[in-house]
Amino acid sequence: MGGTSRVTAPIVIVGAGLAGIAAATRLAFAGRPVVVVESRRRLGGRATSFVDPRDGATLDNCQHVLMGCCTNLLDLYERMGVLDRIEWHRRIFWANPPHEPDVMAPGWLPAPAHFAGSFRKLRFLTDPTKRAIARAMWRMARIGVDGRERWRGRPFTDFMRETSQPDEAIARFWEPILTSACNARLSDLDASYGLVVLQEGFLQDSWSPAMGVPRVPLVELYGRAQGIIESAGGRVRLGVSALGLAFDGKRIASVVTDEGAIDCASVISAVPPDRLAKLCSGTLVSADCRLSKLDAISMSPILGVHLFFDESLMRTAHLVLPGRATHWLFNKGQVEDGRHHIHAVISAADEWMDLPEGEIARRVLDDIWWALPWARGLEPTGVRAVKEKRATFACVPGIDSIRPSAARDAVKGGVENLVLAGDWCATGWPATMEGAVRSGYAAAMALGAPGVVADVPSAPLARLLGL
Repeated sequence: MGGTSRVTAPIVIVGAGLAGIAAATRLAFAGRPVVVVESRRRLGGRATSFVDPRDGATLDNCQHVLMGCCTNLLDLYERMGVLDRIEWHRRIFWANPPHEPDVMAPGWLPAPAHFAGSFRKLRFLTDPTKRAIARAMWRMARIGVDGRERWRGRPFTDFMRETSQPDEAIARFWEPILTSACNARLSDLDASYGLVVLQEGFLQDSWSPAMGVPRVPLVELYGRAQGIIESAGGRVRLGVSALGLAFDGKRIASVVTDEGAIDCASVISAVPPDRLAKLCSGTLVSADCRLSKLDAISMSPILGVHLFFDESLMRTAHLVLPGRATHWLFNKGQVEDGRHHIHAVISAADEWMDLPEGEIARRVLDDIWWALPWARGLEPTGVRAVKEKRATFACVPGIDSIRPSAARDAVKGGVENLVLAGDWCATGWPATMEGAVRSGYAAAMALGAPGVVADVPSAPLARLLGL
């Protein structure tokens, strides 16, 4: 494509994770052909699957879930025709050994009081702790969207202190929810993003907390994107690595790859910030203020642990482990050889990254035995720990000051035909799949396609209270 003229040159998208797929499909539905360049052999980026060389099983990098409030991710799944591959759960199960799990589920009361009935019945929290949590939730509902702005740049622990949350509430309720949702410990989490999750994910209406879990390997969700892109005249080039962005002083002229240069009308960079930094020359960085602080965006790890047992252990689809190092267990059911598959997830897993797989398995197994006391003594017949050391950007206090916009800055300028996407870009959302898709849609909008899908409207009472 090196000889293609600028008039007919395509939009080149570097990276085929969720942000890249979202931008590509949005442009494809608008009749805009694109060329997608992806170094891996599969679509999906970090939200995909791999074939375990030990036994040939297809395993997800980590368990990815969505919520009812994820309007843009749901739109993408609908466009790809895979919504029927999502299994929805309205109930959240919390481990409370030696008793059966506690259940949080929306009841008949209108939002934001829809969880009140089931929350009152939770046994793993003391009554004083539940009252403290309820006061904090009421505060979140009353301050609304405008009120959370004053928390921007402050750690979520400040909000915990201001609302007088006891240690039990923090360790057994707030940490499991927000560490999993934002991939950050509360002391490292910008309070505004914790409030986004809780206001929009739990309080604004009764459908938003619904949890969607793929019933197929992640790679099967994104394969259809290639057909959508190609049906619009685009191309998907897997196993091709971008090496640099050729900048002529005014615009990006081409994307240099290990298979040659691809001339482009515009470029959407949908790779992590450290990867983008390697594609940019010093001249390009000097020309675009969005690129000047890429190295200041830190990353946070996630650990997914696949365990296989000869006996069925879990009686629920999932389980939150309050106060434990392992945050969630997901019941993946039986695999082909009849074994029971459990997928354990540890978010913000910095302290786990240097541990050998055997030690990881032992720690997770201790948490499984705690949560499922009837399984005590049962050892897994297979374990696979998957470390995503750079899983998401870190939602640290003050991160908004360096999260770049999709298009160039209208005041400060920048390279006009360079568009940015990725969960780390300025989306107003924390490090989630929804944030990644929003960034892709925003990137497509910068090039003339329809943009971000509207949020779920708040229920009447929630809106009246301030949400």
